[in-house]
Amino acid sequence: MSENKKAEKIVAIKGMNDILPADAHLWELFENTAQSIMQSYGFQQIRTPIVEETRLFARAIGAVTDIVEKEMYSFTDSMNGDQLTLRPENTAGVVRAVLEHNLVYEGPKRLWYKGQMFRHEKPQRGRYRQFHQFGAEAVGFTGPDIDAELIMLCRRLWDDLGLQNIRLELNSIGDAEERARHRVDLIAYLEQHEEILDAEAKRRLHSNPLRILDTKNPAMQDMVNQAPKLLDYLGAESLAHFEGVQKILKANNIPFVINTRLVRGIDYYNRTVFEWVTDELGAQGTVCAGGRYDPLIEMFGGKPTPAVGFAMGIERLIELMKAAGDIAEPSQCDVYMVHQGEEAQMQSFVLAERLRDAGLDVVLHCAAATGPGSFKSQMKKADASGAAFAVIMGEDEVANKTASVKALRGEEGEQQQATVPFDGVVDHIVDQIAGCGDDCDHDHDHVHHHRFH
Repeated sequence: MSENKKAEKIVAIKGMNDILPADAHLWELFENTAQSIMQSYGFQQIRTPIVEETRLFARAIGAVTDIVEKEMYSFTDSMNGDQLTLRPENTAGVVRAVLEHNLVYEGPKRLWYKGQMFRHEKPQRGRYRQFHQFGAEAVGFTGPDIDAELIMLCRRLWDDLGLQNIRLELNSIGDAEERARHRVDLIAYLEQHEEILDAEAKRRLHSNPLRILDTKNPAMQDMVNQAPKLLDYLGAESLAHFEGVQKILKANNIPFVINTRLVRGIDYYNRTVFEWVTDELGAQGTVCAGGRYDPLIEMFGGKPTPAVGFAMGIERLIELMKAAGDIAEPSQCDVYMVHQGEEAQMQSFVLAERLRDAGLDVVLHCAAATGPGSFKSQMKKADASGAAFAVIMGEDEVANKTASVKALRGEEGEQQQATVPFDGVVDHIVDQIAGCGDDCDHDHDHVHHHRFH
């Protein structure tokens, strides 16, 4: 390559974004909070492959849906000719794993997952081509109680994350026979107003008419609002199930609105459907969508098994967390090691490992392209790291077998620097963090994860 020719810079694929260190603490907070809540409700994690057979999604989602027709990243395996797809959602993969490994043989399972999904659609705020979902699938439970539990679980997550402007919309889409009766009347009604239908609605009129009900086209709103309501077609069992969900939510003071236009365009969904929505993300207002899908496992070749689940877009929730504010970025470390000279550097490495053995997070200053840095420049980096303490090693400390320990987080007049014997530095810092000064008996447990993440 010519010395004068600059290499072309490679950038990320459109709609597939880097998560940078400045946002990492928000992702970590979300994931830790969500995982803790799932555990408190008795859910276990399941991890499925990112790549599955294309037919898995065609069968689960439906061959005539936009996802399968337009949005999936599908390819032919060059080694054996298999038709493969990057997962556009994870319910199908979880159900495949449940059947393949016979997970419900011993009884129902509460499962949760997180990970990347892929859809080739126009990137916009909160919706990307590679995006992350957090979700749950409860398999083998038949009653309205598990539906309500999943909804309550979501509410606890919003509360723990400090997200307030998220509201619950609820509906029931009944069972297949009830939807079939409604479908006949719905198509007849829509055909009477065909002049109002846009191109997308006309395309869906006979293949997926339910989806027309959730159109965002302003010109169609009045007409759609007058369409036959699926709730009016429900039988006694479906209505009792829906009433059971509402009763539990009301008993737990969880507000909701019944949205009769809230539907699912895929045949395997039945009875309870719900969405958590917000007005703070523009047109992409849904942050979590869920529902019951009792027929799906039988469609995949298994025995009839009830199931219900939800999925939420993590990117959208991160946007809401940013808007809510009041989430402090955690410090990089507990202790920042400052040193000058080769022998001081060696001693700093030894001491840093001892501090890490005690459960502390330690950053050891390493030389940059501009050089090792003066004590002054290193102390600036120590302060910027958010560390509670700087441990300073120089020629004098090496000669005296000591270290200087400086508190960085107190008031200006309270920041103290102590000279501590080298072998006593770990106990000194742990005692300071524990708040008991230098008079402890040093029989304390190791310190772990005391910083806020």
